[in-house]
Amino acid sequence: MNRLTKIMFVLGFLLTSVWSYSSNSVYAQNQKFSFEFKQTSIKTIFQYIEKHSEFIFMYRTDLLDTSKKVSVKVEKQSIEQILEQVLKGTSVVYEINDRQIVLKKGLERLEEVPQQSRQKKLIQGLVKDDRGEVIIGATIKVKGTTIGTTTNMDGLYNLSVPSENSILIVSYIGYATQEIKVGNRQNIIITLQEDAKNLEEVVVTAYGTGQKKASMVGSVQSIRPADLKVPASNLSTSFAGRLAGVIAVQRSGEPGADGANFWIRGVSTLGSASTSPLIIIDGIESTTTDLNALDPEVIDGFSILKDATATAMYGMRGANGVMIVTTKSGAALDKPIINFRVEGSMSTPTNIPEFVDGVTFMELYNEAIRNQPAGKEAYTQERIDGTRQGLNPYIFPDVDWYGEMFKDRSFSETFNFNIRGGGKKVDYFSSVSVGHESGMLKSRSKDFFSFDNNISRMRYSFQNNINARLGKTSKLSLRLNVMLVDKRGPNESTSSLFSSVMNTNPVDAPIMFPDDGTTSYIKWGVPTNTTVNPLATLVNGYDDTFQSTVTASLNFDQKLDFLVDGLTFKAMASLKNFSQSVQTRYSDWNKFTVNNWSLNDDGTYNMEVIQEGAEVGTELKTKSSNTGDRRIYLQAMLEYNRTFGKHDVGALLIYNQDEYMDNNPGTDLLVALPTRRQGIAARASYAYDGRYLAEVNLGYNGSENFAKGNRFGLFPSIAVGYNISEEKFFEPLRNIISRMKVRASYGLVGNGNIGGQRFTYLADVDLTGSPAFTTGINMDRTLKGPSYKRFANYDLGWEVGKKYNIGLDMIFFNNLSLTVDVFREDRTDIFQEKATIPSYLGVYGTKYYVNSAAVRNQGIDASIDFGHQFNKDFSMTFKGTFTYAHNEIRAYEESVGDRANLSRIGYSTSQQWGYVSDYLFADQTEINNHPTQLIGGTVGPGDIKYVNQPNVYGVYDDIIDKNDMVPIGNPTTPEIVYGFGPSFHYKGFDFSFFFQGVAKTSLFMSGLQPFGTMMENKNVQKFIADDRWSPENQNIFAEYPRLTIERSANNSTTSTYWERNGAFLKLKNAEIGYTFKSMRLYLRGSNLLTFSKFKLWDPEQGGGNGLKYPTQRVFNIGFQMTIK
Repeated sequence: MNRLTKIMFVLGFLLTSVWSYSSNSVYAQNQKFSFEFKQTSIKTIFQYIEKHSEFIFMYRTDLLDTSKKVSVKVEKQSIEQILEQVLKGTSVVYEINDRQIVLKKGLERLEEVPQQSRQKKLIQGLVKDDRGEVIIGATIKVKGTTIGTTTNMDGLYNLSVPSENSILIVSYIGYATQEIKVGNRQNIIITLQEDAKNLEEVVVTAYGTGQKKASMVGSVQSIRPADLKVPASNLSTSFAGRLAGVIAVQRSGEPGADGANFWIRGVSTLGSASTSPLIIIDGIESTTTDLNALDPEVIDGFSILKDATATAMYGMRGANGVMIVTTKSGAALDKPIINFRVEGSMSTPTNIPEFVDGVTFMELYNEAIRNQPAGKEAYTQERIDGTRQGLNPYIFPDVDWYGEMFKDRSFSETFNFNIRGGGKKVDYFSSVSVGHESGMLKSRSKDFFSFDNNISRMRYSFQNNINARLGKTSKLSLRLNVMLVDKRGPNESTSSLFSSVMNTNPVDAPIMFPDDGTTSYIKWGVPTNTTVNPLATLVNGYDDTFQSTVTASLNFDQKLDFLVDGLTFKAMASLKNFSQSVQTRYSDWNKFTVNNWSLNDDGTYNMEVIQEGAEVGTELKTKSSNTGDRRIYLQAMLEYNRTFGKHDVGALLIYNQDEYMDNNPGTDLLVALPTRRQGIAARASYAYDGRYLAEVNLGYNGSENFAKGNRFGLFPSIAVGYNISEEKFFEPLRNIISRMKVRASYGLVGNGNIGGQRFTYLADVDLTGSPAFTTGINMDRTLKGPSYKRFANYDLGWEVGKKYNIGLDMIFFNNLSLTVDVFREDRTDIFQEKATIPSYLGVYGTKYYVNSAAVRNQGIDASIDFGHQFNKDFSMTFKGTFTYAHNEIRAYEESVGDRANLSRIGYSTSQQWGYVSDYLFADQTEINNHPTQLIGGTVGPGDIKYVNQPNVYGVYDDIIDKNDMVPIGNPTTPEIVYGFGPSFHYKGFDFSFFFQGVAKTSLFMSGLQPFGTMMENKNVQKFIADDRWSPENQNIFAEYPRLTIERSANNSTTSTYWERNGAFLKLKNAEIGYTFKSMRLYLRGSNLLTFSKFKLWDPEQGGGNGLKYPTQRVFNIGFQMTIK
């Protein structure tokens, strides 16, 4: 099935799955209310009605007497009955048009307009914000009249206006009101700018419940999907710098494995315990892979829960923060809205290490031999000259392995088609996404065989969300996502191939030898039987991998106002099933090398080619494997929200349980046993007059990792908030500070995902009878028998984190918002293996786990947002974020004796230990007068010189060994992440760019030593040739020490010599687009520029030798169109 056929297939699937149903009802007649207010303003009562229904009140702000208080009690009454009571005794009258209620003075009359003129001008259009997101419920009124309407679920409206001279007044809570003259236009698209003073954004919080931003007391960051400027579909690469509180780095650019590693507010635990945040997509626990595969077109909301108040309800799952993603829903529309987007991408490596050519390699290798006593050069001058002159390529090979196997660019394509619609009873959102990725590999297998094993990754994603209103108070929702991945690639991973290319020198063997007719297979070139030919490894086989992930959830909502006003019951059942099958086709390959050669008089060469090792069959063999897992989740929720005058009260009670099962457990009983969890969560909130806020949360969870008595943990939190700007005394400052709120929270979180093992509190006994006991005076007798691999510890319990948070939210001049949070977490009882058991107890090698370690993590995160409409055509926004998270170990299982410098206590969890370098030895005299370095190898001039460290008593032992290691550099996980960038909009054009950077981090170079005693088949990076110590260049500050063929630990061990500043600043994204009517064309670039002191490879990839799949610079061109 070719790609076009596949796309047509999935489009056909989507179109046949889309359906709609609509019905008309008289909403005003059917909606009933029950409530009681005593001495409450009319405005407050209207706000309550809007909050608990779909009614919208339209009136001038000076129409109602805000000082007038009324008392009203209604029981299952219609809106007309309520209005008659509330407006009794006033001069205000009302008109009801479906869900719109227009209030006006009793003597006020509409401007008299002839009937024919009134019907003459019919306009329609769309209301959106400056980011292109549609605005639901925006009010459009004709100035000087009470003619008006509101936008529907897709931001659309239609309205009859008196004439072309009519002026539209467009408004929406949180946005600046605009006045627009109709003129001769019939289709008017309106863009509103945020008005920070009135911002009442509803943010998705724990378990999908929503809270107004103004009344939140927890630390929650939300972001619009349009702000995540991502190439293709990889959300996590856009987190760094855009989400305050998120630490993220992208370590690889390999297709399908190019997502970022990210943490919410850094790392607060140790070892194999989970440090990743909990990811929830549509209420279902998901993986980073699921998140990266999600098409941004289907995302409706995105929230990050950071402090204990925001995460406590998730109990043990939310200890490291929570990321919540919700997908789009349908809407009641006259006709469906169809949207499609097509995008093409070109990727190139950001930066890859440079390597020397064959001649330089041989000269450097000879130099390394000369640096050894009595060394004999390996490459003759004849060999070097023959290579330089490009003579016979089989005898004098000079292979550019990278150029043979990798392209300078790769391409990918994505396509999304979605449709949204429905009626009053049922609405739907359906989407299909198709994506194709190819890697940097060349299609070399087609040069030798009948198959193509170049990387080709097809991704198909189907999203179907249906909401059905079963009655006035009941709703049933189904959310179904199907993700299919079909990938072909070589047997070896692309990262391994990239590493092997860079680790193979250019001169020891050609790619292959010519076919002389004596064999039926390819004669691949290798120097020895134990070495690798990267191209042969690439082309001799392929893997076909097929993955399917099916996620389905059924939700039921039932309003229980007939029992208690404001009470709602919600239930959810979900299933997530993952399966993977891998079909591997592989073959062995035969290795050959030049044994001898001679030069003829005519300048041609004779060569003897012999086989290395035994001849092997080259036919394709096959093997297959299947893996998979499934998760079932059940949840029941009671939610209560009620307003009593100035008092807002809310409560939430949740029960949940889930089961995880491996679909292919094999013979491992622990794997075959399902993993089950259950818990209860609750929340109570209170607000008085929008000024004083309080909230209490708790999670009560059980984990199989602990014995009875420790199995369940209770994790409560409390938070308070104060909207200072709502006080009367603040009024003189409101022209400058539009809004100001302070928040504070404290709570406990638990982590039960510890150790990477199950049932670690139980003993693990080895019954195999292997040698288990050693006895005798000389310890020369071993006895067989059962032995402990792990001792039992029934006191093992939860990791517990105490989280503190203080926050400040401010808005200046109605268009500049600032959010700052200061946080701290003290994580105690961290799971560790006991490391201080004396060996004389006879339990060497037996593990014993305890809750003993502790980590403190603290810092600050902040975000700033600015938006301004300069005129009707030009506007701009600006966003900046800053995150600082520093952790340090407070308690740790260790035995360091009198070497305090070896203790990890007081240092970061990613702190590196190594030697302090004092550059390079200048000569043998300096070596003789220096403390003896017992790190490894014979030390000579040009080797790294290290600093001797004292013990805890200040005594120097005149020996440099492992006891002289100290904390060096900054942590390898960045402690500071920041980002900033503006966006500009002029008429139909938009332009934006965003910078992202990290600081307070180090990377440590390693694995760079090219030569060893076994003449290891490695290449040499160019910086080594350019700046190394040598007898001719005795620079003790050289970037690389002397070359040797000895595998010297002295020159390769971790030290400040190999430490580099890992800070960088990137032009992460830039985008330019043009919108015409319902069409948009855009160009986007990612990872465009990098500013860093480190130049050898992309510093975001971290330490090592740079020999891994590089991060990519991506250029996108896309087209998007909406059909209404």
